[in-house]
Amino acid sequence: MSKQQSSVTAAASPPDPWPHTAAVLELEAALAEVARHAVTSLGAAAVRALRPATTWAEVADRLAAVRELAARWTEDPAWAPPSVPDFGAAWDRLAARGAFWEGAELRDAARLLRASAAARRWLRARPLGPGLARLAEALGEWPSEAAALERALDDEGHLRDDASPELARLRRALRAGRARLLEALERTLASLPEDDRVPDIGITVREGRYVIAVRRRARARIGGVVHGASASGATLFVEPPAALEIANRLRELEAAEAREVERLLRELTGLLRPHAVAIRAAWVALVELDSLFARVRYAQSVGARVPELVPPGSTRWSLRQARHPLLLARHGAEAVVPLELEFAPGERGLLLSGPNAGGKTVVLKTIGLVAALAQCGVVPPVGDGTRLPVFPNIFADIGDEQSLAEDLSTFAAHLRRQREALEAAREGDLVLLDELGSGTDPTEGAALGAVVLEELLGRGAWVVATTHLGALKRQATELPGLVPGALEFDVERLAPTYRLRKGWPGRSYGLAMARRLGLPAPLVARAEARLEAGERETERMLEELEEQQRRLEAWAAELAARQADLAAREETLQAREAALEGRLRAAEREARERARELLLAARREAEAAVAAARAAARRGATEELRAARQRLEAALRAHDPTPASSAAPPRWAPTVGAIVQSRTLGRTGRVLALRGDRAQVDLGGVRVQLPLADLEPAAAPASTPRPAPRPRSIPATEVEARTEIDVRGRRVDEAVWEVTRALDAAVLAGLGRLRIVHGRGTGALRAHVQEVLRRDPRVAAVRNADPWEGGLGVTVVELAP
Repeated sequence: MSKQQSSVTAAASPPDPWPHTAAVLELEAALAEVARHAVTSLGAAAVRALRPATTWAEVADRLAAVRELAARWTEDPAWAPPSVPDFGAAWDRLAARGAFWEGAELRDAARLLRASAAARRWLRARPLGPGLARLAEALGEWPSEAAALERALDDEGHLRDDASPELARLRRALRAGRARLLEALERTLASLPEDDRVPDIGITVREGRYVIAVRRRARARIGGVVHGASASGATLFVEPPAALEIANRLRELEAAEAREVERLLRELTGLLRPHAVAIRAAWVALVELDSLFARVRYAQSVGARVPELVPPGSTRWSLRQARHPLLLARHGAEAVVPLELEFAPGERGLLLSGPNAGGKTVVLKTIGLVAALAQCGVVPPVGDGTRLPVFPNIFADIGDEQSLAEDLSTFAAHLRRQREALEAAREGDLVLLDELGSGTDPTEGAALGAVVLEELLGRGAWVVATTHLGALKRQATELPGLVPGALEFDVERLAPTYRLRKGWPGRSYGLAMARRLGLPAPLVARAEARLEAGERETERMLEELEEQQRRLEAWAAELAARQADLAAREETLQAREAALEGRLRAAEREARERARELLLAARREAEAAVAAARAAARRGATEELRAARQRLEAALRAHDPTPASSAAPPRWAPTVGAIVQSRTLGRTGRVLALRGDRAQVDLGGVRVQLPLADLEPAAAPASTPRPAPRPRSIPATEVEARTEIDVRGRRVDEAVWEVTRALDAAVLAGLGRLRIVHGRGTGALRAHVQEVLRRDPRVAAVRNADPWEGGLGVTVVELAP
């Protein structure tokens, strides 16, 4: 039926359905469960005062704020909202000119200011979403005002003596005056005969005055002012003449103190008055923060997940692992069967049927309460994958509302609630109808129930209803958008399973239960025979469907178990593979570390050998140097490809400036100087000392062909010396190794200077490199480069001659 064809028109001002719905769904009790997680009584009251929002944007904002606070609290789970004092009517006095706050209220104000600042800093320690950003914006900081209040007031809200010089003076005078007064009273009391005194009373206070207790007969002797008598009249409480003047002076001091206290309280209140609106906004924000905190803690305590809100007009929504909040609180998660429900496109209603006490009403209340809590900004006890619309209204006809006082039968009470829904329900509303069509003749009840469903579905409302009427179940199959559903029942145990099944109607199980409970079989058979043929066939088909469903579920469970076993085996194999890879990587790391240790050991040995050679040279050990040179030349001859007979003095001798080629290095260069049997050769910018026997003209005569020169591995000569090396980005040990190699090459090449580029950084690399260089005997001087040469990022090394 289209909306234009609707036969029922809405009233001009339909009643608000939420109060009745909240009462039927026990929303207040559910919110009380959430409120138990608040830190303060004000936060708990704020939770209990929550009411469902009816617009998508408002509900989205509420749930987003809970989600944001949950994420922030996960980062700092030790945090809790600060205590928030309840100022009540004190806010009005803060705003009113001439009024002032008492000391205890100002003490609470100081705590409020500190709490606001602390909460603001905690929230702003991380990026915030819109919900928490709004709260953080309302939370202000007033450090000077808070400090002034704390200086003036003690923890009990009393003004400290040093709150002002005048107050300190007055209180000193009061203490001295009280001491003098007590001394005068004690003197008077001591002057009396023991018979005139009253044991165990002595000095006391009556009518705000210090007095002494004496026998009536001593009155004439003492004089003074009587401020009272005992019940028998035998004891008088007298202020003696010696105390009168002192007491009067004390009264004057007390009055002056009271005036100074009031002046200071007005002054302190005046510090807050310019910020009254902002401070009250911070107070409200702190209360809301505690309310949010309670909702976060509740969601975590029940394992709830924030539901996704489907956009307005969506035709699909679902509940996953939904549990009734109150049943969850009473019985725990293990005892409450979760509800799984999904409305697919084209489905607008669900008609549940099944046996009594099967859980149909619980399903209705769970759906309604979950939706209401979500719209209050509370994360309901649902699982991942829950997708909820925002219902502008929820109508609930649940339970028996018969009333003798109002002359309402059960059927009439149901009709009244159904009429209210028919008058006001619109597209997107949710209508929950329990025991639809009951309380009257089954045939008429089924007919009425069918038209109520047809009307509500035609308006675009979401409808979930329950019924026992077979006629209504049959008629409902013809309504577009309405799907049947059933609550499972275990016939063997004669107990409901509380699991919802969509797609076929439920059975009442009346005859099955009678058979299981031992009713004589002939009687059960006669009862079955009295059923109409269509009803018997329907029951038989439903029974067969349930049996098929049980077999399918058993197969599905077996398949799931096999899949889980395969997944576990795959996980085990992956774990073994990962462990093997880990062992391989560890072995590789160990091998690399061992190689590195060997290289470092070799480098240390080489450094020691070079240092020893240099030390020997400095001590004038010429014989050792000559022997080393002979060993070097022998190595050159051993690697010379020419026959041994050619080791005779060369027929050709190089001259300074000649272009020559090294037989062993295969490099061409220019002769720079000749020193005995050695020549200094410039090989592409690198100066190298080479034996004359290793040199030949760059263009050899055709009559003396030679094999093409090829590089030889000669430790003493085959090192390319560089005037600058770059060790930036190296570890310390790597950099020291490269510096040592470059130093070896520079010494062999006869270089006089070496530049080492290590960068500035923290200076650690520069310090290690320079320390190694200063310990090397081949180094004459070490310095930082001049600013135009690289400054602290470069070390210049002067080599010893």
